[in-house]
Amino acid sequence: MTDHAKNSQPSAQDENKLIAERRIKLAKIRENSPANGFPNDFNREHLAADIQAEHGEKTKEELEELQVTFAIAGRIMAKRGPFLVIQDSSGRIQGYAEKAVQKEIRAKWGSLDIGDIIGIKGILHKSGKGDLYVNMNEYSLLTKSLRPLPEKFHGLSDQETKYRQRYIDLIINEDTRNTFKMRSKIVAGIRQFLVDRDFMEVETPMLQIIPGGATAKPFMTHHNTFDLDMYLRIAPELNLKRLVVGGFDRVFEINRSFRNEGISTRHNPEFTMIEFYQAYADFNDMMNLTEEMLRTIAQDVLGTTMIRNTVKNADGEVVEEKFYDFGKSFQRLSMVDAIVKFAEERHQIDEAALRDPENNFDAIKAMAKTVGVKEGDAAKLWGPGKYICEIFEEVAEHLLDQPTFITEYPWEVSPLARRNDNNSFITDRFEFFVGGRELANGFSELNDAEDQAARFQKQVAEKDAGDDEAMHYDADYICALEYGLPPTAGEGIGIDRLVMLFTDSPTIKDVILFPHMRPEVE
Repeated sequence: MTDHAKNSQPSAQDENKLIAERRIKLAKIRENSPANGFPNDFNREHLAADIQAEHGEKTKEELEELQVTFAIAGRIMAKRGPFLVIQDSSGRIQGYAEKAVQKEIRAKWGSLDIGDIIGIKGILHKSGKGDLYVNMNEYSLLTKSLRPLPEKFHGLSDQETKYRQRYIDLIINEDTRNTFKMRSKIVAGIRQFLVDRDFMEVETPMLQIIPGGATAKPFMTHHNTFDLDMYLRIAPELNLKRLVVGGFDRVFEINRSFRNEGISTRHNPEFTMIEFYQAYADFNDMMNLTEEMLRTIAQDVLGTTMIRNTVKNADGEVVEEKFYDFGKSFQRLSMVDAIVKFAEERHQIDEAALRDPENNFDAIKAMAKTVGVKEGDAAKLWGPGKYICEIFEEVAEHLLDQPTFITEYPWEVSPLARRNDNNSFITDRFEFFVGGRELANGFSELNDAEDQAARFQKQVAEKDAGDDEAMHYDADYICALEYGLPPTAGEGIGIDRLVMLFTDSPTIKDVILFPHMRPEVE
C-alpha cells in the first residue's frame, strides 16, 4: 500500500490518468460484486472519536487483555504500509491489514485508494507509537472513489474550489468541519435560549406579494398558477408582527432571507437571520435580552466569553489578534455620541448642529460632505436624519470594536420603529456592533397605524425618486395595525455574521456551506 496522501494535487493530465485507472478497478469490482460494486450491508457500530475517548489512554497491554471488537466505517485518508487512516464524521482512527489480508484485498478489489470508503471490524490494539488501530478481521469496500483527493488547498484558485466544491473542503479540512459544527451549535443555542423564555418558533412565507420588513432590493420571481410576479422575502418582520396582533405574544423565526445586493466578505444574497418579537416590551428589554443571550451562547458553545479574532497574512500566519469581551456589560452610545466620540480632527464635526438637527440642516449637509458621504440619486429626499446616519457610518461605525449598542436612530432611517416619546426626531431603536460590524438591529415597534402609513408613503416617494431599496406600501399590514398591535419590541440578528465572529472566520463564505459564486466559464 503506497501513501498517495503525501503527494500534492496532480495535474489535469495525471488526474485523468488516475481516474481512468480507478474506473478500471471499479469495472473489475463490479464483475464480482452482487451489489454491483456498491454494497450496503455493512453495519457500522462505532465512531472514531468515541473509541479514542474511551480507550485512548489505555496501555497496549490493557487493550491486549480486553480484546474488544469494534466495527467502524469511513473514508481512507492515508495509507502507511499495512495501516489505513480512516476518517468518519467524528474523527480518525487506523485500521491494520495483515499480509494475508492485504493479499486478499488486492485479489478482490486491487489496491485500495485514498478516498475509498470502507467498513472494517476487528479487535482494538495500540501500536508502538501509541496509536489506536482496529485489526481488519472483517472488511468491505463500500464505495470506490473515482477522483483523487487533493492534499490541501493552495492559493486563490483553490479557494474557489473550496467554496464551489464544499464537499472536498469538508473531506480535507478539519477546521472547516469544526466551523459548521459550531454553527449548528450556535443556532441550536439561540433556539433553546428563546424557547426557555416562552418564545414560540413559527414559520412564515418566503414568497411574498409585497416585500417588506427592511430596506433592501428584493429578488423577483413569477407564480405561474396565479400569473403573478412575487418576491423572495427580505425579512419576516411584518408577518411576525401580524402574529403578535393575532395574540402570540412571543414569537421567533430562524429564517432564510434574500436581498438582491452585492457580494462581499460580509454579504451574501441568501442569508440566515433570527428574528424575535415580544409584546409588552421595549427596545431596552431587547438590548438586555440580546446581551444575556450572546453571553450565554458564547459561554455554552465556546466555553468562554472572550472572543478571539485574528488577521492573517497570505501564508496563514497571524499578524494581529483582538479579543472581544462578552463577559462585561455592553457599551451603549447614542448615534450622535458615537460620532462625537470617534470623529477625528479632520472630520470637522459640529456637535451643536448634530444635537439640534432640525434647525441646522444646511450645516449637517455640509458636514456630511466634508467627511466623505456620497450622495445618490435619492439624496434630494434626504433629511437631516439620513445625513446624520451617513455621517455615523463614515466616521464611527468601523471603530466600534468592543460589543456596543448604538441607539437613537433618526426616524427617517427607521421606517418601522417607534418614535421616542421625548424627542420625535429619533426612534427607540438600536443596532449592535462588534469589531466594526453590525450584527443586530432592534427597536420598539411602531404600533401607530397612521404614523406607519405616513412612513410607508415616504418610502414610496423615495422609491419613485430612484431608491430601489426603499419599502413598498403594505396596505394589509396597515390594516393589521388598525386592529391593534400591543406595545412590542423586536429584533433581528444576522446568524452568518455572528458565526463569523464566534469562529474567527474572515469572510461570510467560510460560514455558509454553499455560498453563491459566479458560474465558471467553460
